[in-house]
Amino acid sequence: MFVLSNFLVGFAKILDMALTIYFWIIVIRALISWVNPDPYNPIVRFLYQVTEPVLYRIRKVVPYMGGIDLSPLIVIFIIYFFQWAVIPSIIEFALRLKTGGGI
Repeated sequence: MFVLSNFLVGFAKILDMALTIYFWIIVIRALISWVNPDPYNPIVRFLYQVTEPVLYRIRKVVPYMGGIDLSPLIVIFIIYFFQWAVIPSIIEFALRLKTGGGI
């Protein structure tokens, strides 16, 4: 069981790092949206390509707030929820598997 336990801990840590990177991508995208970015800039295009699928789904659910886009804030809250609740739960489950505690 220690192999599965180590795999789960590694998965949780990689997921945490990926969520942290995506958090910063969302923050940078939100900051860039305050200015008038060049849509042909490769960095701006990358940021929009990486974030728009997620933000679009959130925008479909969240009501229009009069020109204020709350979707990046909601995505950041979802990322924090995963980092504070889901990832520690995966690690705790993995440690219990290692010690033989099970579920």
